[in-house]
Amino acid sequence: MTPRQAGFRMPAEWETHDSVWLAWPSAADLWLEDLEPAREEFVAFCEAIADGERLNILVPDLASGGIAETRLGHLPARIHLVPFGDIWLRDTAPVFLKNASNELATLNFEFNGWGGKFDLAHDPEVAGRISKIAGVRSFSIPWICEGGSLEVDGEGTCLTTRQCLLNENRNPGMNLMQVENLIEESLGVEKVLWLGDGLLNDHTDGHVDTIARFVAPAHVAVHMPAGPRDPNRHVLEKIEEDLQTFTDAKGRRLRISRIPSPGEVLSDDGDLMPASYLNFYISNTTVVVPTYGSPNDVPAVAAIARLFPHRRTVGLPAKAILTGGGAFHCISQQQPIAGRVR
Repeated sequence: MTPRQAGFRMPAEWETHDSVWLAWPSAADLWLEDLEPAREEFVAFCEAIADGERLNILVPDLASGGIAETRLGHLPARIHLVPFGDIWLRDTAPVFLKNASNELATLNFEFNGWGGKFDLAHDPEVAGRISKIAGVRSFSIPWICEGGSLEVDGEGTCLTTRQCLLNENRNPGMNLMQVENLIEESLGVEKVLWLGDGLLNDHTDGHVDTIARFVAPAHVAVHMPAGPRDPNRHVLEKIEEDLQTFTDAKGRRLRISRIPSPGEVLSDDGDLMPASYLNFYISNTTVVVPTYGSPNDVPAVAAIARLFPHRRTVGLPAKAILTGGGAFHCISQQQPIAGRVR
């Protein structure tokens, strides 16, 4: 039985959370000189959201657990000894679902390191291990997918990209209709809206959570290019053009809010980074927007704040975390509040 057949759906991110799952930055061989700066950004993120939801923090070993407890001891954080490859729990943790009775369940996809790019020990087992800790009903779908490739409005509509979910490095041989059916049955949605490509140099192959985000039902935030020399100008213009033609599962045309793009954000080695303000995380009380030292940091945070009048919005540095490939949304996976569990 699929989640949809069992009456489960993926809630929108702005629906009330019980907690959030995160993983302590630990792998010195992956992060190198960026490890400590990434930890500082991670702690600041936790501090920004800890007043509204509990923090479940994975640590891969006792040594890392001791460091995490020292750095996060002033927050309502629960430490879990769970081996993992790296911190991108949006993609390796389970997706949490709810039904009409507010019963909670987890959805575990298969994971292949973003199309075989990063084959890290333990990452494929993270979803199952978190599901056991959560102690709720669990669905396992024999299909390679990552949470960052799926964006829902909680009312039957899902946004995704062809570049990612139709990529031969995920589920070779599957066509759009087959993938769409899997999304609908897995997430309990009624309509899938397909965008094309994502940001340049995005090793996730175009995850939607860096290019288009629901901020309310029938309301999507997108980036507008930071001038004619924005390296993603053509991609961003095509995204907005496509969204203007869509209707959601309830037949509503989409309202589109334009957020300034970070423009060209370069690594210390001069490489273009897949920087996005849309990789924000919506907690119960706070929207945390990643910033990168771009001239558009302040206007972008202000523009996103206007979309969430009942939450405070803060911009926090995330360039060190971005050296690993993502930002705050990529490292987090929310667990909705539930009336009861099985």
